[in-house]
Amino acid sequence: MKTSAPLLGEPLPVELMNTVWADREGVHDSLADPEEAIAWLSAVASGIDVRIKDDLALADDSDKAHIARSLQRLRDALRCLAADATGDDRPAAASPTNDINAAVAHLNRAAAAAPRWSVIELLDAAFLRKVTVSAKSAPEAAVSQIADAAIALLTGPQRESLRACHAPGCVLYFVKQHPRREWCSAGCGNRARVARHYQRHSRDQP
Repeated sequence: MKTSAPLLGEPLPVELMNTVWADREGVHDSLADPEEAIAWLSAVASGIDVRIKDDLALADDSDKAHIARSLQRLRDALRCLAADATGDDRPAAASPTNDINAAVAHLNRAAAAAPRWSVIELLDAAFLRKVTVSAKSAPEAAVSQIADAAIALLTGPQRESLRACHAPGCVLYFVKQHPRREWCSAGCGNRARVARHYQRHSRDQP
């Protein structure tokens, strides 16, 4: 299965926020189906320190449901905190988690849930590789790593660049990395320009 969530090359916590997305049919949750939650985690695996592919391939239905719930809870907490940071008042983008204190508490718990550390792996006599391991399963460690990255994002300089996309119908977030960037994607930029043109044309009609 392939994830339906848009992958826009944003920092990993923002990619997780954007597993809630919208189109003409409404708002969608790419983590609602455990299989799709696993597909999303697989799709972003290259940005995660711990090696998760093998564990995901061996996950049973119970494991998948647990991973999906963990990702959803973290995602909802992050969307609550992102809305607070950006002044986001888009009704369709509202998170089920609407209490800042509860969101912060969950984010902290997620970050602490699977401590990780680095070890050296000997591949052959001439090559050493750094590997990140955890006492918990690799998917649990991955969720914890995303939470760590979110704490860095929300408390560091990137917080000032976090934006809600206000293109018509969009519920996504992005990090503004260019002074002229206004939208999460080129598609949203096109929709916004079309909407502005239509509004101007409507006002000019007698």
